[in-house]
Amino acid sequence: MDTPHVPAEIVDHYEHDIDESERISSGLGSLELVRTREIIERYLPPGRLRVLDVGGGAGVHARWLAESGHAVELVDPMPRHVERARSLVAEGLGITAELGDARALHHAPATFDAVLLLGPLYHLTDRRDRVTAWREALRVVKPGGLVYAAAISRFASLFDGLAHGRLGDPRFRAIVERDLRDGQHRNPDRVPEWFTTAYFHHPDDLEAEAIEAGAEVVELLGVEGLAVFLPQLAEDWPVAEPRTSILDAARAVESEPTLRGLSAHMVLVTRRPGA
Repeated sequence: MDTPHVPAEIVDHYEHDIDESERISSGLGSLELVRTREIIERYLPPGRLRVLDVGGGAGVHARWLAESGHAVELVDPMPRHVERARSLVAEGLGITAELGDARALHHAPATFDAVLLLGPLYHLTDRRDRVTAWREALRVVKPGGLVYAAAISRFASLFDGLAHGRLGDPRFRAIVERDLRDGQHRNPDRVPEWFTTAYFHHPDDLEAEAIEAGAEVVELLGVEGLAVFLPQLAEDWPVAEPRTSILDAARAVESEPTLRGLSAHMVLVTRRPGA
């Protein structure tokens, strides 16, 4: 399959600037992975499932799903990610990986028990494209099947800048102001730590887009809570007791409507209407 069209700055970010798999599998960054997995497993039905991981990156989520016994097909627009995900097959994991576009999946209708959209909505900056990605996910999942979607919070840059002392930089301040105004995140200087071209959701927008596409909303949850913006917790995260407290704090506010946008990431759990 041809490489999907992706803006050059996004390609550079993932192909050259960062290692996405390391970002959420080590240190305090793995709070996102642990909590996202927890939310996904909370709703998955029992048994061996067929799961489509759209925008699945290098296979961080595909790995644990396959290790849990599920058959996982991963689709991602980044050649580097697909190559890394394919290397998991050598470990005996039931994973396939290929290049693809969340807006135009080649899979047959009603094929999967669950579909993950844990990355595509970040970089589809046009609402029509995001709704199209939702419709494609709903098309390929079975009636009654689950579609999980992750989004970055509208307030993530503000809190991150406050935590790391970046708000005094006028370039970063301009990024934050636009994020808060319309959710359109741009990093014209391409500073790797400031992310890349993206759309940052308000919690209400995320639900509205899913409903417009025809999804039945189950629950919208904040992922990390406040902890990810407290860098001093990085030393506590590897230690069992403080780690438990960090996770408990995130769970305590996950469904509170006034605090869901506090998390850097949100996960919306939906179903395809039907049996």
